[in-house]
Amino acid sequence: MNTTFSAPALCCGLLALLLCLPVCSLAAPAKEKVLLDTDMVEAFDDGVAMVMLANAPNVELVGITTVTGNSWVQEGTAYTLRQLEIEGKNIPVAEGMRYPLRPQRHELFEMERKQFGMGHDAWLGSLGRPEPASWKAFYQEHYARAPQYQPIDIHAVNFIIDTVRAHPNEITIAAIGPCTNLAAAIRMAPDIVPLVKRVIYMGGSFFQPGNVTPAAEFNWWIDPEAAQILVRAPFKEQIVFGLDACEKVVFRAEHYQRFLKTLGASQQADILRSTFVGQMFGKDPNFTHFVWDVLVAAAIIEPGIITQERTLNIDVNTQYGLSYGQSLAYPKFSPPGTQPVRIVTEINEKRFWDMLNDHTYWDSARN
Repeated sequence: MNTTFSAPALCCGLLALLLCLPVCSLAAPAKEKVLLDTDMVEAFDDGVAMVMLANAPNVELVGITTVTGNSWVQEGTAYTLRQLEIEGKNIPVAEGMRYPLRPQRHELFEMERKQFGMGHDAWLGSLGRPEPASWKAFYQEHYARAPQYQPIDIHAVNFIIDTVRAHPNEITIAAIGPCTNLAAAIRMAPDIVPLVKRVIYMGGSFFQPGNVTPAAEFNWWIDPEAAQILVRAPFKEQIVFGLDACEKVVFRAEHYQRFLKTLGASQQADILRSTFVGQMFGKDPNFTHFVWDVLVAAAIIEPGIITQERTLNIDVNTQYGLSYGQSLAYPKFSPPGTQPVRIVTEINEKRFWDMLNDHTYWDSARN
């Protein structure tokens, strides 16, 4: 077949193509869909992580699920709602699991501490406080006001399942508390595992001792059985911020003062001053702390903040004894069923502190 093209037709075609190019090149990149699973506290560290993700221009925070760990799930739900209210972000919040998978964890804690020893961090989280009656009762008592927002009427485990199924291969799960909700979700609906884009954890300690016991880091020690279920699941990608990275980023008085200046006269600044961390910095300028979960949020927003990592198969010890909750990394031979995980060991600290103090992430400070 002999085909000929006229010059006018060819010019018109080229013109149409050129007119299309700017439209294509200017299309906004898709936002990272993030589901935050958290044992929420006020301000540092879960609260800061949540607010940064909620305000990040390249992130769509599709929902927040709460779990018992640092706080009871009822407390965490109240803290989550209040901090979202301050930021004006009405994002779905689903209340989750009240207790770890191992029965009577809270009741047997004192015996466990005596038998297994204490690490360099005496923090007990929910294990050191009685369980509140409800999120609403705690909110009204703690904040002396009625809540503006409410949690959605669905359990966190079901919300996780529904969200992943609704957005296959798009959801990044930020797991910054014990893994109880997520473990329950993949037990109930194992079909969601290949549908998750990736899971990023704050948990574990692979190349140094634990913090709450000589063997274990807090988040995974609260519910080692759940942590093991998660890290052994064949997700497409798993990234871990353990103590190996988190305890290198030291929160000092100069960082605290700079952050307060960034927050200005906002209610977030008032909350920060009222926390244990704020009170300690107010008393002792030599006090230091860590920022743990905030590193996960920073890495989601700007992945290049990670400067050093190792990919190894990992596991969590669920044998009830001295090493209960210990996270394990295998340089060569690993037990059957373990998965390769990216273990972060270093971040760009200057870039991190600059991100933290970027007004982009603090709506309440700009208003």
